[in-house]
Amino acid sequence: MLRCLFVFVCLLHTMLGVMGAVTPKPIIINGTYINPELGKYHARLRSIARSCLQIKENHGATQDGMYILTTESGTYYQTFCDMTTAGGGWTLVASVHENNINGKCSFGDRWSSQQGNDQSLPEGEASWANTATFGSAEGSTSDDYKNPGYYDISAQDVSVWHVPNNEQLKKWTSSAILRYHTESQFLKEHGGNLYHLFKKYPVRFGAGQCKSDMGPSSSVVYDTGDKDSTSNLYGPSVRNEFESGFITFRVFNTDQSAMAMCSGIKPSGCNTQHYCIGGGGFFVQPEQCGDFTALDLKETFKQPTQSAVLLFYR
Repeated sequence: MLRCLFVFVCLLHTMLGVMGAVTPKPIIINGTYINPELGKYHARLRSIARSCLQIKENHGATQDGMYILTTESGTYYQTFCDMTTAGGGWTLVASVHENNINGKCSFGDRWSSQQGNDQSLPEGEASWANTATFGSAEGSTSDDYKNPGYYDISAQDVSVWHVPNNEQLKKWTSSAILRYHTESQFLKEHGGNLYHLFKKYPVRFGAGQCKSDMGPSSSVVYDTGDKDSTSNLYGPSVRNEFESGFITFRVFNTDQSAMAMCSGIKPSGCNTQHYCIGGGGFFVQPEQCGDFTALDLKETFKQPTQSAVLLFYR
């Protein structure tokens, strides 16, 4: 809707310039918008920035919702800004959504492989470390999503929301089964975003060993849920293989298959396919391949497998 409004305003200005005789009507009188709804969107158009944090700091935005951002090269895109959690300024840059928990590396698995479980494609789609974009911000709970901010924004921390599949945007905050964020500024040490982090720690089959080659980990602060509720999302037989209250990136399992993210936990075992997501391009055990790896194969409760994982920067 914002994009349509933006295009409409540009066309209107062009028409006015050509026609010459038409005088545009004011939208603000005595500092007040004549139409409050138009004023809300006009304010967002005036505050285009590189991130939600810039909008928060430069324009004092306090309302959660859709905003228009721009990349360093001038590409415009629309995404969701969380302007309230822990001071606000969080930019939604991606979501991981399992479109078919029974389809293993099938079409739609954009964070692992849409080309099947192929050993000749050890990185699969390589989406964790490339500039490809897909999906829409508002559709983040019904499909995979990745916008230019994923690789363009220079950030310090991440926030993660687990939101039930197909949930409407207006209910994301209230319906999330888990919401947490880091405050360690760990992204500064790894290039400022996940794009650079995964360049350093590739999500690729055979690129490392379980435990010894684990990527960076950070403790988290919970906004919804806690350590116990995180642990209880997984079956009793694997709870002794991780510690809750963390987020961890790029881990391997016993077979050297790679997973991109362990959401809310730090692994200590090697069955990471049962509690981490975003698999690489090849799994020795084919049934483990996919965006949600093997979360459905080991007593994992339905909430994690039936929720999308939303990723934010600040």
